[in-house]
Amino acid sequence: MFSKRSLLTAVLGALTVDAAPALVEVSRRQSITALSTAQISTFRPFSYFASTAYCQPSTTVTWSCGANCAANADFIPTASGGDGSSVQFWYVGFSPSQNTVIVAHQGTDTSKIEADATDADAFLETLNTSLFPGVSSSVKAHSGFANEQAKTATAILSAVQSTIKTHSATAVTVVGHSLGAAIALLDGVYLPLHISGVSFKTIGYGLPRVGNQAFADYVDSHLDLSHINNKEDIVPIVPGRFLGYAHPSGEVHIMDNNQWVSCPGQDNTSTECTVGDVPNIFEGDTSDHDGPYDTVTMGC
Repeated sequence: MFSKRSLLTAVLGALTVDAAPALVEVSRRQSITALSTAQISTFRPFSYFASTAYCQPSTTVTWSCGANCAANADFIPTASGGDGSSVQFWYVGFSPSQNTVIVAHQGTDTSKIEADATDADAFLETLNTSLFPGVSSSVKAHSGFANEQAKTATAILSAVQSTIKTHSATAVTVVGHSLGAAIALLDGVYLPLHISGVSFKTIGYGLPRVGNQAFADYVDSHLDLSHINNKEDIVPIVPGRFLGYAHPSGEVHIMDNNQWVSCPGQDNTSTECTVGDVPNIFEGDTSDHDGPYDTVTMGC
């Protein structure tokens, strides 16, 4: 539940939409492209992997979680963990059909991620130098999200290294929804600093803003990121940009007609993209947060 201070922060942050020169806006709209049915379908296995992160670790480590697990039936789990409360659920394993290691993080309910993302006590902080060696001190992340990522970082690193070795893997894909997407993005920055010789990709669903402008620029320079936002979901517009937060590039927006479009740049303000479509929290719809993302609704 929002405190008075966090609600004020949410409202101010969400109501603040940076003005863009008309010429820039026209250029952005012209470069927005629709995804084909084939392109959309390539995300579906990863949508299921993100949804599966909501399942109990005892079922993901045995890959016996029902329909979510059945959607990626050939997956080979390595490790899982978390308690769903103080530590979000997570799992690591290998997908032969996608030929990649999968790292997945559990999300949380809409009201909690709103509160976490907009709490005035959750400030931008420099990344932990032990976890993120060599990253500039100008790169800062939401303290709450960074603290969540730190809880599982070393366990996940060990599991990923083991999975790479066991399966001779050459690719790692990190996925998550909501809070899980924020943790996944931080893992997407973290893991390549400790593992070489493989490629990395991050796919997030309903991703809140995670860091400052320097963080967004670092992600754009170093990560292969797609963050998919569904219709009028309000989570991707918090924390507000007036607090110094910025989204990296890579947005894919599912519009009201269910067309998926690629929105170039950071925080694209076109009405075809989330920031323009949902200029404030009062014009958003919390029921859009869980999907569906193509055919996948998040949750176990």
